Amino acid sequence: MSTFSTDVTQNVTQNGNVRSTDTLCTVAEIEECDFSRLLDRPRPLNMERKRSFDERSFSELSIGLSPLPSFKNVENSFRFTDPPDGVFSPGRRSGFNTPISQNGFETHPMVADAWEALRRSLVYFRGKPVGTIAALDSSEEKVNYDQVFVRDFVPSALAFLMNGEPEIVKNFLLKTLRLQSWEKKIDRFQLGEGVMPASFKVLHDPVRNTETLMADFGESAIGRVAPIDSGFWWIILLRAYTKSTGDSGLAERPECQKGMRLIMSLCLSEGFDTFPTLLCADGCSMIDRRMGVYGYPIEIQALFFMALRCAMILLKQDAEGKEFVERISKRLHALSYHMRSYFWLDLKQLNDIYRYKTEEYSHTAVNKFNIMPDSLPEWIFDFMPMHGGFFVGNVGPSNMDFRWFSLGNCIAILSSLATPEQSTAIMDLIESRWEELVGEMPLKVCYPALESHEWKIITGCDPKNTRWSYHNGGSWPVLLWLLTAACIKTGRPQIARRAIELAETRLLKDSWPEYYDGKHGRYIGKQARKSQTWSIAGYLVAKMMLEDPSHLGMVSLEEDKQAKPLMKRSSSWTF
Repeated sequence: MSTFSTDVTQNVTQNGNVRSTDTLCTVAEIEECDFSRLLDRPRPLNMERKRSFDERSFSELSIGLSPLPSFKNVENSFRFTDPPDGVFSPGRRSGFNTPISQNGFETHPMVADAWEALRRSLVYFRGKPVGTIAALDSSEEKVNYDQVFVRDFVPSALAFLMNGEPEIVKNFLLKTLRLQSWEKKIDRFQLGEGVMPASFKVLHDPVRNTETLMADFGESAIGRVAPIDSGFWWIILLRAYTKSTGDSGLAERPECQKGMRLIMSLCLSEGFDTFPTLLCADGCSMIDRRMGVYGYPIEIQALFFMALRCAMILLKQDAEGKEFVERISKRLHALSYHMRSYFWLDLKQLNDIYRYKTEEYSHTAVNKFNIMPDSLPEWIFDFMPMHGGFFVGNVGPSNMDFRWFSLGNCIAILSSLATPEQSTAIMDLIESRWEELVGEMPLKVCYPALESHEWKIITGCDPKNTRWSYHNGGSWPVLLWLLTAACIKTGRPQIARRAIELAETRLLKDSWPEYYDGKHGRYIGKQARKSQTWSIAGYLVAKMMLEDPSHLGMVSLEEDKQAKPLMKRSSSWTF
């Protein structure tokens, strides 16, 4: 049995039992995707643009469309201020008392149910909400689904922020930051100081009337792998909190500044690397089992890029912070060039790889990673559309994983790791390959599935990751919020609306499953938990974002034109 770090608190007056809330919040359903008439306000959004919105436009939107109340000094006074007359405020909507949302669209009946389920998943510590558990499914063995996962909580946090309830997000950020400072050991090996926990759990002792925190830093995970993505998600969420509330005081706290520096120290440390990407083990992120993503997986690289950009915004320009900002700037420059040049695949690049020569030496090599043309899988030739492209799953020495991974490509769009042209191409591919990537339930975590001998070798005959199941080509409703955000940023909201409507035909009826199985996502996953919190929260965030696109500013970064590297390959890439 794994050894957990523990922290015994003072006596508590309230345990972690689920508390109900009288007033739940909703979002509206968009019937027709005519964004020129969506919000009849002084600064209408032009949703026909097929390029990234900029940071300034969203700061203006937050003033002109839907200003959220200020939440500074939340610890001392957590109350809403009434918005001025005629000003739209999404933070004051109520799902049970408001059948029609304030902008005139009918509320989908699923929304109230989703909010009720999300609030049932709240976890309390010392009487304060600190997160949401992974799933409320009592029909299955809990395993670790009764814990608060850092990555799982992100869509829940965004839902609460969009609804004007930042207290739980602030509590979560501070609590996980405290866990970061604990001594972390697996067997006799001590982990890096900056590692964030994968999850934590609140244990209640009714006899002593105390509560104890247990944190998992990877010692109980599948394969005993530390969660590289937890630290990145923490920084991204801190920036979302700051952007949503206007409260920069939290990020400026000494402990938050130190926490960010510790995470950055882990990522920016010098080693034997010849690439700016991060070398990772299998199972270090959402795909937490052996799936052949070891090396330089797109999910980690995209999250790394976004966390670097968020940290650059949040770090103070003091003596310590300035040094890190300079290191981050240099890494961003190298990382963006590397990813845009070598991870990007479209029809032209595919044809180039098909014609590659191998065993090239010296700096004049065209095939720099010595990719064998014979390693091109047959499916990729039919999968690649005439117009479209995506970031491949992995690139390393003599290795290119041509699989599509949804999370990494969506984060690439939101972080502006993808150029505006590449972002448009990714959306073109999703539209062209709708049946393969969306099917009957959005969204495939990866495509295609590993099968037969390949499945045996790469997954180690994993019975949970059989073909078109779980992380091996399964369909995950939580990815709906990332798809929606990417659609809005690229000016393609109709794609998001289509995906949301598709999910609404099944999710509530199927009791909010964790994932779906099958080539088209037709079947509830064979081991999927019901009442999966991030499936619920992902749907809510997608609905709220589509209803009020100004929410996109929380999770979207405009391209930094000053740091934009010259998109030009070296002469060795010219035939």
